[in-house]
Amino acid sequence: DGCYMRTIYGPKRVDVIYRRIDDLFLDPETFNAESVVGVRGLMRAWTRGTVALANAPGAGVADDKVVYAFVPDMIRYYLDQHPILPNVPSYLCFREKDREHVLAHLDELVVKPANESGGYGMLIGPKSTRAEREQFRELIRADPRNYMAQPVITLSTAPTLTDDGLEPRHLDLRPFILSRDDPYVTTGGLTRVALVKGSLVVNSSQGGGSKDTWVVDVEDAA
Repeated sequence: DGCYMRTIYGPKRVDVIYRRIDDLFLDPETFNAESVVGVRGLMRAWTRGTVALANAPGAGVADDKVVYAFVPDMIRYYLDQHPILPNVPSYLCFREKDREHVLAHLDELVVKPANESGGYGMLIGPKSTRAEREQFRELIRADPRNYMAQPVITLSTAPTLTDDGLEPRHLDLRPFILSRDDPYVTTGGLTRVALVKGSLVVNSSQGGGSKDTWVVDVEDAA
């Protein structure tokens, strides 16, 4: 069994797939039989090694934002190494001490639901209203496992063309790292920009955009 893509030149063998759909809809032969967006037989091909899945079923556990707080512990436990880059301080609301800190500082923190994506369901404390903070206070108390909080991180800005001319907009850089025996950081990356003035949310689903990423070799330039 293998995986092929239908093209105008006929079937073309596919070696690697980066999926964008949930596990349950990935293969109607193995998971949800009513799925019309998956590929029938994909799991059979994957288990036989004829196609690779860059983000295999079950990898979604890494999307749980609470897991982020445990990454330094994972590095120490599994690799017997110390993290080179420190984590952003994170408060896990299922811990009583952390939860009390978050509830007392809602106006200063960014509160995120554990399993949302795309910038949805967040509270950016310094930009929130009293009503929004009270709403999140109740949400956290009702389901503390589903929330974590972090201090607001000041993002860099770059000149951005708007309807009013060039103005600064916040942005972040998402590099891509190929995991292998000798991990490789690709040249460039995805630069996401918050197009709304003053916003710190760069997600495209929340009105964000992207910019070209220029990598300058300082040594060669000199």
